[in-house]
Amino acid sequence: MAPVTCILLLLLLPGALGDVSTVKDLVVLEGRSVTIPCHYDPQYTRHVKYWCRGTLKDFCSSLARTDSPPRAGGKVAIADDPVQRVFTVTMTDLQEGDSGWYWCGVEVGGMWRADDTASVYITVTHGMSVLNSMVVGEEGGSVSIQCLYGYRHRDSVKKWCRSGDWGSCVSTDANGTLEGGPVRIRDDRSGAFTVTVRVLEPRDAGWYWCAAGQQQVPVHLTVAPRSTTLLSSTAEGAPMTSLPATAPSRPKAPSLSTVAMEPDKGGQDFYSNPVLGSPLMICGTLLLLAVVVMVPWNMWYQYKRIQRRRNMDELATSLSMYPGCEGDQAKTSVLFLNTASQQVHML
Repeated sequence: MAPVTCILLLLLLPGALGDVSTVKDLVVLEGRSVTIPCHYDPQYTRHVKYWCRGTLKDFCSSLARTDSPPRAGGKVAIADDPVQRVFTVTMTDLQEGDSGWYWCGVEVGGMWRADDTASVYITVTHGMSVLNSMVVGEEGGSVSIQCLYGYRHRDSVKKWCRSGDWGSCVSTDANGTLEGGPVRIRDDRSGAFTVTVRVLEPRDAGWYWCAAGQQQVPVHLTVAPRSTTLLSSTAEGAPMTSLPATAPSRPKAPSLSTVAMEPDKGGQDFYSNPVLGSPLMICGTLLLLAVVVMVPWNMWYQYKRIQRRRNMDELATSLSMYPGCEGDQAKTSVLFLNTASQQVHML
């Protein structure tokens, strides 16, 4: 009998089978809204879903149901999405008195089975918060910080202060704005004000406070170095690189090794080239010209020398073969030309 009793007690416990799940804890600023997702298993697609408030599920007060129309002027709305197997609950204009335990519930029905539920604790505070507590801006640029506050601080003066130095605070005027200066503040009077810090400098980095009334929230600002390449727009809209201005250099007098020439648009001055104007290059060019001249001249000289020798050989052959000359060889004179002195020798 005891085991059966234990099983029945487990079945009666809310959420014992864990078929419904949701978020654990939520903190919401006063005057704000919140939406809570409640997930359920596929078998509960056609079941009734509800949202109730109370420390214990069995004694919670129903605030919204999927089988009932929403209450006129109510702050709670419920919607079911069977495809995603989730129903959502939206609560608007929350006040501190709305803090407490809430339950996502699915009606199971039946005598021996309790509804499947999941609980969430919602805390409503009148303090402050920021969307991003660690912000980064570039040197010379600007950065914006959105500070959120509770409903009761709607008419409070909004401030932006450097941490540890309350004398540095700047605040809004009666219209909820601050203009004219490196810091600009704009308050929408509906739960958020935006602080914009302009023309950032490295010294602006550090901790700051968003403040509304007696409530503050810390924000850390980091100033990143400016990019090394600055881009500016040209007439055609193309970016160009900005270079620092330099004083015009004084023109130099021409030297013996170089000749000042105005280079045309098609190329560079020959002598302005460090390779072409070097002494080594000039000597090499002269040597090449000498070789080009000497080689043909030497070939022509050798050709003429061979031609003269060939003529003399032919002359000697002709004399030796001339008819009737065998007996007159003693009377024969031979001419030898000395090319060096151009003198004639007779033998």
